[in-house]
Amino acid sequence: MRLVIGSDHGGYELKESLKENLEKAGYKFDDIGTFGQEAVDYPQVGWELAQAVADGRYDRGIILCGTGIGVSIVANKVSGVRASLCHDTFSARAAREHNDANVLAMGGRVIGPGLAADIALVWLQTEFSGDERHMRRISMIEPGSHIA
Repeated sequence: MRLVIGSDHGGYELKESLKENLEKAGYKFDDIGTFGQEAVDYPQVGWELAQAVADGRYDRGIILCGTGIGVSIVANKVSGVRASLCHDTFSARAAREHNDANVLAMGGRVIGPGLAADIALVWLQTEFSGDERHMRRISMIEPGSHIA
């Protein structure tokens, strides 16, 4: 799996902790920044990560900001991205099983490093169910569908 991770300054500390946990679990990934705690605009980082997933350079991405809300809004504006804001493992599992989410968003000022690692690992290890009803619903939210 080709994985990319990124954050703004509000998610920087959580990103650094998460990187250590992902490496311990055997995951390889690219970090697109930010690389310090200086203020950066979350829309730029969120857009860059989402575009990289949508373009097929990566299979999945993990994006963090202070709450996870801003980056998830930005990521979901990129066609082909299904970003899910998850702050618990139940949501992370459902995001993959039911929504085939390809971007995970979390908030560095909302959850701690242990929970973030658990969420990310559940999300990375869970496969899309492929169930017909979930596939139908995903097609309904794609750009150009009859409801989108």
